[in-house]
Amino acid sequence: MQLTGRVGFIETSLYLIILQIIVIGGGAAGFFGAIACAEANPLAQVTLIEASRKPLAKVLISGGGRCNVTHACFSASELVQNYPRGDKALRGAFTRFQPKDTIAWFANHGVNLKTEADGRMFPMTDSSETIAECLVSAAFAAKVELKIGTPVTSVKQENQGFIVTLKSGEQQKADRLLLATGSSLIGYKIAQELGHEIETPVPSLFTFNIAETNLRKLAGISVNPVNLRLSITDKVQLKQTGPLLITHWGVSGPSVLKLSAWGARSLHENRYQSKLIINWLPNFSQDAVRQKLLSVKQEWGKKAMMLHRGVDLPHRLWQYIITRIGINTEERWADISKNTITQLVQEISQGEYLVTGKGAFKEEFVTCGGVNLKQVNFKTMESKLVQGLYFAGEILDIDGITGGFNFQSAWTTAYLAGISIAKSI
Repeated sequence: MQLTGRVGFIETSLYLIILQIIVIGGGAAGFFGAIACAEANPLAQVTLIEASRKPLAKVLISGGGRCNVTHACFSASELVQNYPRGDKALRGAFTRFQPKDTIAWFANHGVNLKTEADGRMFPMTDSSETIAECLVSAAFAAKVELKIGTPVTSVKQENQGFIVTLKSGEQQKADRLLLATGSSLIGYKIAQELGHEIETPVPSLFTFNIAETNLRKLAGISVNPVNLRLSITDKVQLKQTGPLLITHWGVSGPSVLKLSAWGARSLHENRYQSKLIINWLPNFSQDAVRQKLLSVKQEWGKKAMMLHRGVDLPHRLWQYIITRIGINTEERWADISKNTITQLVQEISQGEYLVTGKGAFKEEFVTCGGVNLKQVNFKTMESKLVQGLYFAGEILDIDGITGGFNFQSAWTTAYLAGISIAKSI
């Protein structure tokens, strides 16, 4: 048997065999990889297999239903700083396919993106359905065969290819296989049975549970910015600055989600118990806060503290903070001692809260963990252990902070995998 050099065909003396490519996983990475492969190699047969009857489910719910497609960060060295795990492996990959390429790809397929003030990028329609419909349409246009509602139970190597067994008992042969199963247990099982190490998956991007009832009564109040310091152990101390949202179960918002990503594994090991220190006014030093409070005390001495805050904080949050250190909300500024002012400055700048567990981030569930990155060639996304096996997306031990970075790693790894498979004849 000899290679002809004609993309998509293997020639024998009697007949031509069309290259059979199977992609397992109908999420963002699976669709993107299948499309990239089919567009680059129109003569190959690309089949995408998805277990559920609703492909692209995470795309549809991400970004509050708007789909945060990527982030307007166009330097590979800066981009990788947003990945708690996978930064080194992705650096070279981002020189080959990065957010600029993502923007161009969607524009070429009829979807224009817009950039918001914080760098997040969304479709102009502000609808995740636009992205899902684009991917499905592109797959059909590229003649990708879609098998939806078709669970895979196992994969075995056979004759330099693969036998994919479906739950129905049907078996399909593949010359090349792309695993893009996200954080699905079946994907990890298949990769492991094919010889790969799996870094234990644990949640990333989650909110913090705080048991303090009076804080949770402030649900809906947001403060931007705050400075957070998460003390997980004596050796693991993490910091983050950004918006914070008080919820019915504790705290959320971009600053909390970023902390959860960077601390995901340490928090898991510590059973999600830690100390959270909040600086509600990070733009002011403690001395500056003290001077503001002393000025109010001097000018409004006869007024009740609850009515005259002296600092730019939401009114209900201010009331909560002063009562937290034992000040009666009806007390007048004139009656407050210097020691109490010192306590108040401390509470505003370094308030301590106990994190008692993790909540869910319903818009975008992400895990850290997955296929060991040392076993994957990030130029092609092919396994270093199994020829013809490729990986893309969250099945890999890669995860980013909130802001479109997880989708970008999915687009990048899937595109590289798809193009590499198309050229691997």
